[in-house]
Order: sequence, then C-alpha cells, then structure tokens
Amino acid sequence: MSDKMHPRFSVVITVFDNAHELEENLPAYLTQEYEPGYEVIIVDESSTDETDDVLTRFKATHAHLYTTFLPRPNRRVSRYRMALTLGVKAAKNEWIIFADIRHSPAKTWLSELAEYATSSQAMILGYYKNNGDTRLQLFDDIGLSRDIVSKTERRKANGHRGSLLRYLRGKYDFTVVSANRGHDLLRFYELDLRGGRLMACRLRTLLYNMFH
Repeated sequence: MSDKMHPRFSVVITVFDNAHELEENLPAYLTQEYEPGYEVIIVDESSTDETDDVLTRFKATHAHLYTTFLPRPNRRVSRYRMALTLGVKAAKNEWIIFADIRHSPAKTWLSELAEYATSSQAMILGYYKNNGDTRLQLFDDIGLSRDIVSKTERRKANGHRGSLLRYLRGKYDFTVVSANRGHDLLRFYELDLRGGRLMACRLRTLLYNMFH
C-alpha cells in the first residue's frame, strides 16, 4: 500500500500497429527507477502487425506489464476512447497516467511526477521539452482543463504529435489523473467541436495558458 509521499501509478498506453514503437520505447516505461512500484497496462486496439508477439516477449520478463485486447468495434464508436476506458477499468493504483508509446520517458519520470501527485491535485498535464525534461501543468479541478483536453483530444486516434509552442497551445504529451476521476476526464475526449465552439475553445485554451 502506498502513502501520500509515495503514490503508486498505473501507466496506460493504447497501441495499434505499433510494434516498432513498442520495441523502441516500452523498455523506458518498464525500467523506471521508482521504488514504490507501478504497473504498465497496454491496450491493443486489434493490431495487425507484430504487436502481440512483441508484447508477449516483454511480458515474459516484466511481471508488472499487463495487456488487454480491444476487438475492432463499430465504426461509429471511438476505438481510442474505448481503449482508454478499458485501461482505466484495469488499473489497480490510485493514479493513472495516459501515455503515448511514441515517446520515451526519462528514467526518473515517475519519481518526478510523484512529487506532484498529491491530494491537492486532481489532474496533471505533461509536456516534453526538446532537452528531454518535462513541464507540468497542475489542476486541482478537472473541469478547469476541459477546454485544453477537449481541443487536444478531438477526434484523435492515437494521442497527439505535439508541435512548437505546444504548452501555450495546450498540445500536451501525457496526462496524470487520480483513478477516481479517470472516467470523468474521458468525457472530455473526442467531443464534436465545430465552427464557433471550436474557435472559442481554442481561444480559451490560449488565454488560460498565457495567464497560468
């Protein structure tokens, strides 16, 4: 059992035909220097490449790696959001990290996050800098992040690539959320934002990040 100074994390990653990225970046997630312990949950969205073989090999040597499978759903249903929902349900720890397999975190990633994963925070948005460091944006109320999350996760199949000024624009690289708020956060994903609603969301995101 963890305490407030040593939170336990469940890292949730969704993949689809990402065998190469798994080979390259999954070791960084599985070898974190974090004493309290953690788990990595991979949700495979019906991959057609060698993803299953790669995961089977990693599972043989890493007991804290868990995998689950999402059958290909109806086209009208968001596969990405469903996959994350499966990951939230499978998570056993009090903090969940939605991560992107295309990124490779530093060895001390979880240790750095642990300092901010406290009862005073409901959610954290993380941004990777060009030098490998991270920048964090803290929220004591998930509702305050709605514009940023809704804009960034709008119709995204596998996360987001990021770009210059992504902190200012709200294009974050990973999310940390308390497990009891995980489903609340997913309600902001892939909303149908169009026209004036999307422009207003972009403007509020820009203004929020300029003054916080």
